[in-house]
Amino acid sequence: MLARVEEQLQYWLTDPYFDDETKQELLAVRNDAKEIEDRFYKDLAFGTGGLRGVIGAGTNRMNIYTVRKATQGLANYINKNGDASRGVAISYDSRRMSAEFAKETALCLAANGIKAYLSDTLRSVPQESFALRYFGCQAGVEITASHNPPEYNGYKVYWEDGAQVTPPYDTGIIAEVNAVTEYQDVKTISEELAKEKGLLVYFGQKIDDAYMEALKQQIIHPDVIREMADEIRIVYTPFHGAGLVPVTRVLKELGFKQVFVVPEQEEPDGNFTTLEYPNPEDPKAFTLALKLAREKDADIVLATDPDADRLGIYAKDAATGEYIGFTGNMSGMLIGEYILRERTKMGIMPEKPALVTTIVTTNLAAAVAAKYGLHYVECLTGFKYIGEQIHRFELENSWNYVFGLEESYGCLPGTHARDKDAPAAVMMLCEAAAFYKKHGLTLWDQMLKIYEEYGYYRESQYSVTMKGMDGAEKISAVMDAIRRDPPKKLADWDVLSVRDYLTGKVLHLADGTEGETGLPKSNVLYFELSDDAWCCARPSGTEPKIKFYMGVRGSGLQDAEKKNEALTAAIRELVQL
Repeated sequence: MLARVEEQLQYWLTDPYFDDETKQELLAVRNDAKEIEDRFYKDLAFGTGGLRGVIGAGTNRMNIYTVRKATQGLANYINKNGDASRGVAISYDSRRMSAEFAKETALCLAANGIKAYLSDTLRSVPQESFALRYFGCQAGVEITASHNPPEYNGYKVYWEDGAQVTPPYDTGIIAEVNAVTEYQDVKTISEELAKEKGLLVYFGQKIDDAYMEALKQQIIHPDVIREMADEIRIVYTPFHGAGLVPVTRVLKELGFKQVFVVPEQEEPDGNFTTLEYPNPEDPKAFTLALKLAREKDADIVLATDPDADRLGIYAKDAATGEYIGFTGNMSGMLIGEYILRERTKMGIMPEKPALVTTIVTTNLAAAVAAKYGLHYVECLTGFKYIGEQIHRFELENSWNYVFGLEESYGCLPGTHARDKDAPAAVMMLCEAAAFYKKHGLTLWDQMLKIYEEYGYYRESQYSVTMKGMDGAEKISAVMDAIRRDPPKKLADWDVLSVRDYLTGKVLHLADGTEGETGLPKSNVLYFELSDDAWCCARPSGTEPKIKFYMGVRGSGLQDAEKKNEALTAAIRELVQL
């Protein structure tokens, strides 16, 4: 391993392919053995969703060379298995080097004879998904590391349906990327030549306008919005990211008048200087937004992550005057339940409607779908599998997708995009807030009403980070140990069944019978527990973590919280193996 590190370091320091700035960066850390090892002990892995890593020089970093290499593999796959004439749409968010990586992606594709549609400014994940389908592209790329810390960037790959790549395309692209072993085999051309050949075009306002019109088609009660536009007070922060323009535009065009953007976090900033971590799941990230909310007496507080696919919210509790944070499951179901109820009541629910979610999302989704008669589908973790279901429904002419959500603060009303859409979620949540305020309710009041009707569901996540060369081995060892000897009891819950998505088998513990999961193979273990509880273990696809998801159902808020704490403690004990 050390020989590889030294060999790669010397290659990067001496070969004329690498620019002087890259070499100077490496020389500055050359005497830091641990840092050099981390930069070169492996190639940055191209996973099922693309690349994600720390920005910097080295084979295990995000830089123009690793981005070009990944793009060459993608280009090779398209030229062998797709229609290169359809082109690739490329967008990027506000992170450091995002614009540069996007341009390098476009120029590499153009050098391979593939037309690149490149965003003329930062744009969100849902806008990328929309643009790809608008232009009829074969594939798409969004340069983003989502909600990761500022030192990270990434490279998300989409296929022709507008969703992130799923089997067999993901594994096929990975194979082509891995086959590019020499940096000198990567093609690129100048921007001028790419434009001259008609292989590079920039897109802009036309896409934004079409995307806005698609969003507004989802509105159910425009009259209520107009009636309550002066009453609803909204605080919003884009966390220095791509959400600012689409979110503020759609709210303004719908007529909302009391919208206050957090000024310190309004402008794009790849260093996210006002945040430790630009993640709407992190309560600390809401510090400035909640301060402004108290000043403005806001009804709701909204935050989108840098690529604007995730939405976090706080809503005022009228009884106490305090702002209460919502999990992704809570906000997603608040939106979903509103859509399903109001569409049903208005008689505008499509025939054969469907709600799609993931195996680690709240069981509340199934209960609400059942009440309104929706076909309910569970997928593997990752919104790309929800997007895949939308495409399958269309190809088979089987079901009509209405709504989809996952626990990680993402949902999609409608089919204009095939990924999480925070601007659309903001729009629907603000409509719901206006509707409920007209009827004397806050969003927290309505959340309690949902719990009272369906049960007090509570979900959480517990993660263990294992960095470095041996981190992946440790994560694999933990998964293998649980797989070999799955628990029969967790705290007060009996384990009813074990779903092993790697083998595709379900083991029912009561009688020892086996069944099939019915989903693609994946390194995931799911435990169905007594009393409508569950837990799930999976290695993260983007971070050096093993993640445990869990959910319980209680008789009230406190009971649900107590049960959740007990199950979390049982999971912690399990990991100690």
